[in-house]
Amino acid sequence: MIVQTPAIVLKSFPYSETSLTTRCFTREMGKVNLLVRGARRKKAPLAAYFQPTNYLDLIFFYKETRELQTISKAGFVETWPRIRDDLKKITYSLAAIELTDKTVTDHDPHRDLFDKLVETLRAFNARSEQLNLVFWHYEIQLLKILGFQPDFEKRDFPGLRLPDPYSGPNSRIILNSLQKGTLESLPKVTVTARDRKAISEYLSLYLQYHFEGLKELKSFSVIKQILT
Repeated sequence: MIVQTPAIVLKSFPYSETSLTTRCFTREMGKVNLLVRGARRKKAPLAAYFQPTNYLDLIFFYKETRELQTISKAGFVETWPRIRDDLKKITYSLAAIELTDKTVTDHDPHRDLFDKLVETLRAFNARSEQLNLVFWHYEIQLLKILGFQPDFEKRDFPGLRLPDPYSGPNSRIILNSLQKGTLESLPKVTVTARDRKAISEYLSLYLQYHFEGLKELKSFSVIKQILT
């Protein structure tokens, strides 16, 4: 079966001297592992496409019994050059990518989540401030779409007591706005160090509780180092 779909590149790996494999989050088929033949040749035009965060239009041959699907054609849907030029932007973007990779299963489409990821990466590219609010919004929307919408009043779970997400001076306003609003209506409030700590710790532990393996997210630790 020939599949054409928008996709976000999650990760790529060398496969041979001339080829690579790539894991993409596609709108039509969810997370898919793909083989890009000849992509690592010096004159191959495909290698540059398969960098994490790239937004592509893909054509590939899909066979259910095959672990790696074969890419036929790739092209950019949209490019975000300002992400690459800013350490904070690329760090937040890679954190969103890594979070998606760790929480979405193979061949399980989530079109709403795909659209939200595109919207989030687009916001990271366009904005010069409030990047933490954009990232928290994506975390909350991912949880909601995957069936784990947080109730910020609930802190006790079997084997876990979450920290108070409202312990920051503005964290209640921020969280309520992020949960109910859109990226266009992010709250215009000061995010203090206490707000960052309260919200980040709550969402991180809540995600770890519901998704196995999230303790290993490298991007989260990088974000903490940058913000401190």
